[in-house]
Amino acid sequence: MGQRLTALFVLLILFSDTPMGQRGGAPGGQPRNFIVILTDDQGYGDLGSYGHPTIRTPNLDRMAAEGQRWTSFYAAPLCTPSRAQLMTGRYAIRSGLAAGVLFPNSTGGLQPGELTIAEVLKQTGYATLAVGKWHLGHLPQYLPTNQGFDRYFGIPYSNDMERDTTIAPAEAFRRTMEPKITDFNVPLMRDAKIVERPADQTTITRRYTDEAIAFIRQQQKQPFFLYLAHNLPHVPLFRSKEFEGRSARGIYGDVVEEIDYNIGRILDTLRELKLDRQTLVVFLSDNGPWMPYLAQGGSAGLLRGAKGSTWEGGVRVPAIFWQPGTVQPGVMTGIGSEMDLLPTVARLAGAVVPAGRPLDGHDLSATLTKGAPSPRDTVFYYNGARLAGVRHRSFKLHFAMAAGSGATGAAAIAAPANPAWELYNLDEDPSETFNLADKRAEIVRELTAMMEAHQKTVEPYENQIPLGRGQGTGAGPGATR
Repeated sequence: MGQRLTALFVLLILFSDTPMGQRGGAPGGQPRNFIVILTDDQGYGDLGSYGHPTIRTPNLDRMAAEGQRWTSFYAAPLCTPSRAQLMTGRYAIRSGLAAGVLFPNSTGGLQPGELTIAEVLKQTGYATLAVGKWHLGHLPQYLPTNQGFDRYFGIPYSNDMERDTTIAPAEAFRRTMEPKITDFNVPLMRDAKIVERPADQTTITRRYTDEAIAFIRQQQKQPFFLYLAHNLPHVPLFRSKEFEGRSARGIYGDVVEEIDYNIGRILDTLRELKLDRQTLVVFLSDNGPWMPYLAQGGSAGLLRGAKGSTWEGGVRVPAIFWQPGTVQPGVMTGIGSEMDLLPTVARLAGAVVPAGRPLDGHDLSATLTKGAPSPRDTVFYYNGARLAGVRHRSFKLHFAMAAGSGATGAAAIAAPANPAWELYNLDEDPSETFNLADKRAEIVRELTAMMEAHQKTVEPYENQIPLGRGQGTGAGPGATR
């Protein structure tokens, strides 16, 4: 760990065009703080500001009205690769974390050679805290405290893991839909120590927020980076007594509304401490909704598909950026990606994007602060470790079988026997209804060439996610986490 940070420090000095010690500032000349709030399996259509008719999310809606709401922001289709991309600014194939998700008996994780947002910011004096779901490796060498975070409080993988694997799939599915805390023996950790098992998930949203607020208060005189990754609304769904039955959307709505309420608590704390104008708050989801769990799995709104697929509903997520006085309010229709957070945060903090490694993220700072068009016009879709398609500006080209399979493991990597190209104009047809491949052959050729060129730039890292079903937890239908 120390050698890695020392190497990064040297790179920062050698390649920086910003003198060391000069941080990006917020209004008033104060160092800028960063808060990234990530939800789990929350669909594109599950916020009021994204069109949901009954889920009430007043705090996130206010963030969207006062800041920027992005309509074409992309993540990976599953939890582990999505988090790897967010943390490193690189496609998960580059870190060996693309081919599925990590389980409690997995031996891999985010490798020490990778550099995270937290590690970049620590070089400019930031205090760092990770709260919530990590899912980038539960063994000591992979935990947040070995990835640039000073402290960690949370569950190291998905909230439906560590269950009795001897029960039949149908019973496992029923228990997920009608959960008890004791059905899921997931550990709650503080740094590298388990402090509660099973975690009381009925209070987890509030306790994560309590931890976040305590950190903000402790670090109010020093620049900080807070990564708050909620376990919910990933099934099994839990909420506190105060939120039972509050939403017309049922238990899923209860869970989302409790998350929104607690985000409001964080925003209120920033305003109280007069940190709101020097803190960039980012909200997004890690992937689309988990459809096998019916109404408990969320909604992708007008988008086609869901988690585990490269249809838009699996990878296009809600994304909101908020910092009064700095983020130019508006609805941004350009393309963005979770991978863009690392270079954007680095620029705003006055740090330097690490040299000597391929990065796939783009610096969105001019878009956030000046309302400039997004610098990103292309995003590639990976289904597991296989490149499945590309979006360039308005058009999306992909393999039909890859987009619809939702497969992980070996099935996700194997090329389909008879692949069929599909082409959509996403500006005109965001629901991916009208296949234009036969009508626009020249665009198919152009985008195919872009995919081939991209693949030549990617050197896959050794797979950190063992293949096969031996790592499963008997979760029933749709066993992709």
